[in-house]
Amino acid sequence: MIEYNRFVLDNGLRVLVHEDHSTPMAVVNLMYDVGARDENPAKTGFAHLFEHLMFGGSVHIPNYDEPLQRAGGENNAYTTNDLTNYYCQLPAENIETAFWLESDRMLSLAFGAKSLSVQKKVVIEEFKEHYINKPYGDVWHKMRELAYKVHPYRWMTIGKELSHVENANIDDVKAFFFKHYRPVNAILVVAGHVQLEKIKQLAEKWFGDIPMGEKYERHLPAEPQQTEARRSEVYAKVPVDAFIKTWHMDARLDKGYYATELLTEILGGGGSSRLYQALVKEQKLFSGLDVHHFGSTDKGLLAIEGRLVNGITLEAAEKAVDEELEKIQALPVNEAELQKVKNKTESMIAFEDMSVMNRANSLATYELLGDAELMNTELQKYQDVTIAEIQQYSREIFRKENSNTLFYHSK
Repeated sequence: MIEYNRFVLDNGLRVLVHEDHSTPMAVVNLMYDVGARDENPAKTGFAHLFEHLMFGGSVHIPNYDEPLQRAGGENNAYTTNDLTNYYCQLPAENIETAFWLESDRMLSLAFGAKSLSVQKKVVIEEFKEHYINKPYGDVWHKMRELAYKVHPYRWMTIGKELSHVENANIDDVKAFFFKHYRPVNAILVVAGHVQLEKIKQLAEKWFGDIPMGEKYERHLPAEPQQTEARRSEVYAKVPVDAFIKTWHMDARLDKGYYATELLTEILGGGGSSRLYQALVKEQKLFSGLDVHHFGSTDKGLLAIEGRLVNGITLEAAEKAVDEELEKIQALPVNEAELQKVKNKTESMIAFEDMSVMNRANSLATYELLGDAELMNTELQKYQDVTIAEIQQYSREIFRKENSNTLFYHSK
């Protein structure tokens, strides 16, 4: 049971405080309700660009890292299609340094032409290194475009194409910042060796005067139900053929999400999973195989991807995958198999919650989803999944017309 207190400032900033006096450290986690799905389709990559810009100097503080390091702290950030998160950890007695730094970034970035130019170059190099020049780097660009036709999950957080970041100007950047990075669209979680009353004072002192901004209302186009199988083939200079297949699945808070996560584990969660045993170990079709999903807030994708053993055709690999998926639809999983993945899920959640940094991140994420208390109640939703539901959702998901297949040929 993770205990926390919650209060809201007059400008809409939600603050959650989790006290843990077993550590001398404190974590300050600031999550913004903006991700790649909130971008203009003609100007993608902005949420990720901001992850870099937020370290490029704010209105009163030219360098974010230096004062934090002097206070014994370390920081990082990440962007997804659904959210942007900034977090730092430092000795609890120096926590005010983190409030000063984070509030100044929220008040306003410096918006210098030089900072924008530097960070654009960093992102452009990242795009080239990981998505253009790297073998298989464009797999998920191609798969997202295949699987999504209207929802903005059809592009990755790095952006749809390089030119969008290359052409970003100061006015674009300012407009994006003041639309999304406002107190009313943010969640501040403070965890560790802290006291609620002191955090209330610091939150009011450092964040209370920042203008609220407008509450961002999301009106994203819903992806229509897929009605026919989609396929694509790519030829590239890669070492071996690769097979990637996805199916649409329930959104993060839908009932089917929990059954689908357990289904994913049964099929591909480690060396004892069904697909690994059948296709890697016994039939030796794949050198490695991964079954995963993205945990997307909106309706997401369940994916199976693997690199083929030399001499195996993509058609043979796909046939073998299909046969395994037919088995799980035809025959109910046994109780021991289901309990095993439930136990694994429980231990993974418990392991994640061991660090105060992860607890802070989880509280922010659940608050963003609509209810921080889910952190304490969600495990039960996995425990409640039945054998019949695993079979039901496997039949719903693995329908042929719900599938997207990418054959990635080695030239």
